[in-house]
Amino acid sequence: MENISIQELYDYLNSQEFQNTEGNVFYNYYIYQYPAAQEYKMRSAIQDFKERLQRPTNYVNAMTLDLFQVFCDFLKQEKFGEGSAFDVMLEIDQNEPDSVTEALTDYANSDMFIDYVKQLINNHMQLNDGLKKPYVFIYGIGKIYPYLRTNVFLTKYEKDNDTSSYKIILFYPGHQEGNSFSLFDEINNRNYEIKSGFVS
Repeated sequence: MENISIQELYDYLNSQEFQNTEGNVFYNYYIYQYPAAQEYKMRSAIQDFKERLQRPTNYVNAMTLDLFQVFCDFLKQEKFGEGSAFDVMLEIDQNEPDSVTEALTDYANSDMFIDYVKQLINNHMQLNDGLKKPYVFIYGIGKIYPYLRTNVFLTKYEKDNDTSSYKIILFYPGHQEGNSFSLFDEINNRNYEIKSGFVS
């Protein structure tokens, strides 16, 4: 399933065979790579996928997660002194940008954040809306960098990953080189060892 177009990706997502999660014995990660210049086009396509899949002919409720927005929401509910971690980071960023970057990286790589993502996904899967839920679309990879790298997120989430319930479609603005990923086609994301399916 390499080098497929956006329309071909939708055709996969729309197929009964690909929606079947019972075959996810070893992995359920699918990474769709695209040129970073197409970021806004891709975001629009993701929303289009969700709307078209939810029509009565499909009855699929695909979850969409902008990883950077989810991270911001996580920081807003994290207490830090009298306020939230989000507010404190904004306040001190101008005077101590390096300290803020270090703190945000620690938050993004924490088990607490991974647990937060896990709970969002679990809540979606438990929705009693009568629709199938075979997909979790994850994007915003470029926005959350450098706080969280793709390989780190997927590795840390693996312990909570329910391969038999859903497939994770991760939208990646870059390309793969061997076992490494090149974010924006320039920055290397090395040491990626999770077995995954590729739809690009």
